[in-house]
Amino acid sequence: MPTGRRLTPRGEERRAQLIAHATSMFATKGYHPTSVADIVEDVGVGKGVFYWYFTSKDQLIIEILRTAQTDMRRRQQRAIAELSDPVERIADGVRAAVLWSAEHRDLFRLFEFAATDETFAKAMRAGRATLVNDAVEHLKAAIAEGRIPDRDPEQLAHAILGVSSLLVQEYIHHRGEPADAVADIVVDFCLGGIGAS
Repeated sequence: MPTGRRLTPRGEERRAQLIAHATSMFATKGYHPTSVADIVEDVGVGKGVFYWYFTSKDQLIIEILRTAQTDMRRRQQRAIAELSDPVERIADGVRAAVLWSAEHRDLFRLFEFAATDETFAKAMRAGRATLVNDAVEHLKAAIAEGRIPDRDPEQLAHAILGVSSLLVQEYIHHRGEPADAVADIVVDFCLGGIGAS
C-alpha cells in the first residue's frame, strides 16, 4: 500500500478482496499473463482503486508472498509453543508447514513461481532464510542434547525444507493424497534423515 494511508474497515475489506482475487488469478492463470485490468474487472472496481492500495502488480505479489510466509511461520510457532523437546518442535513445525501448504494451494503455487522468477526470487530467498534460521535453532538444541548427530544444522534445515516442499508438491497438490498422511511421511522421513532419537 502506498505509504501514509490509513484504511477504513471497508477499505481493508476491499484490499483483502483484491489480494484474494489476485492470488487465485496468479495461481491459475499465471502471474505474467494476469494484468491489473484482469484483477479489477473481476472484482468490479476501476484501476484507480487498485493503485490506491498497491503501487504496482509486482508490489502486490510481494505483499502476498510476504504475508503468506509470515502466516506459515506463525502456524509453526503456534504448533510448537508449548513443546520443550527440540525433536518434537522440529516434528510439529514440519507438520504445521505441510498442513498449511495443503490448505493454501494457490499460495504454494505462487511460492513455486516466485522462487524461479528473477524479480521475486530475492523475496523468496529471504523468506526461506527465516524458515531455515527458525529450524536451525531447534536443530542446534537437538544436537546439544544429543538427540541428533552433530552435523551442520543449516544444511539439515535446508534438507528438511526441500523434502517438505517437494513431497507437498508431488503428493498433495499433484496426486491429491490426504494431507495428514503426507505430513506423517514428511515428518518420519525428516526425523530419520537427521538421525533423531
